[in-house]
Amino acid sequence: MKKKIVLLLVLAMVMLAFAACGGGTTETPEEETPAADVVKTGLAVITSTAKSVDAGDENGVAQVDSTVVALMVDDSGTIVNCAIDSAQTMIEFSKEGKIITPLDSVFSAKQELGKEYGMGEVSTIGKEWNEQATALSNYVIGKTVEEVKGIAVNEEGNPTDEDLASSVTIKIGGYIDAIEKAASNARDLGASLNDKLGLGVVTTIAKSADAGEEDGVAQAYTYYTATTFNAEDVITGSIIDASQTDVNFSKEGKITSDIMDSYKTKNELGDAYGMKKASSIGKEWNEQADSFAKYVAGKNLDEVKGIAVNEEGVPEEEDLTSSVTIHVGDFMTILEKAYNMAK
Repeated sequence: MKKKIVLLLVLAMVMLAFAACGGGTTETPEEETPAADVVKTGLAVITSTAKSVDAGDENGVAQVDSTVVALMVDDSGTIVNCAIDSAQTMIEFSKEGKIITPLDSVFSAKQELGKEYGMGEVSTIGKEWNEQATALSNYVIGKTVEEVKGIAVNEEGNPTDEDLASSVTIKIGGYIDAIEKAASNARDLGASLNDKLGLGVVTTIAKSADAGEEDGVAQAYTYYTATTFNAEDVITGSIIDASQTDVNFSKEGKITSDIMDSYKTKNELGDAYGMKKASSIGKEWNEQADSFAKYVAGKNLDEVKGIAVNEEGVPEEEDLTSSVTIHVGDFMTILEKAYNMAK
């Protein structure tokens, strides 16, 4: 009997050891995105007002040019997707200091304008701006930032690389700067290697004002988003930003701003934008935009457009009201534009 008990104990110990080594039944682990498929998403905006001019025999123009780049980079720093766009906002004012351009004007970016922009008619290669920008964005895919910075150009900044010169004749220095900037601030938002990348941009000028006792202001208020979508058109990650670019002018139609100044977006300004002090929830603009961007991740466009808002466009959904009190209508607009432009 003792021998049988010992034998049973030995068999039990063997079975326990076998199970501990993995011979027993194990649970199937949850499916995870392979580390090699995880990519970072970046967004960059570089703005200039250098082409603005005073009013004289002709109306003055406050011209705000914003170069915009969205990209996806892998863990080795290689660009796996890229989108390039430009917002060119031209606000006319008279020599009496009056805004001429209708304040309800809405400006589309150059990618959305397509042939309406009008470069194709004067291009030496017969290609429109959006075609050239897309060709450049496709060309940099598979390259690192250092390789992009090494693209050969002539003295005017036009590409001389044979593979690129046949499709791109615009100056590319500003776009390369924006690519570098977007790559430097790229972060893991949940995008995967095969996700589509969309870049959405829209500009309004409603807050522009005539000159009077104080200088007038031509204000280009532009919203931007870099958003990624999976094969089911669900948002996997999003960055939302905005810029508020002012060009001041006198009641004689003379520009009083420094048109060679540099400009920051609201995300770049952070606490310096100054919303936190007046916010009912004590949150800065960039914090609220980031909260909204995180909220839409996991949703498709129809679900985003279905987010409940009040008459002022402020979210009413319980999960959002504690973190977002700014109006989000323009956020929804650029997210839809990003979806329509995604590649």
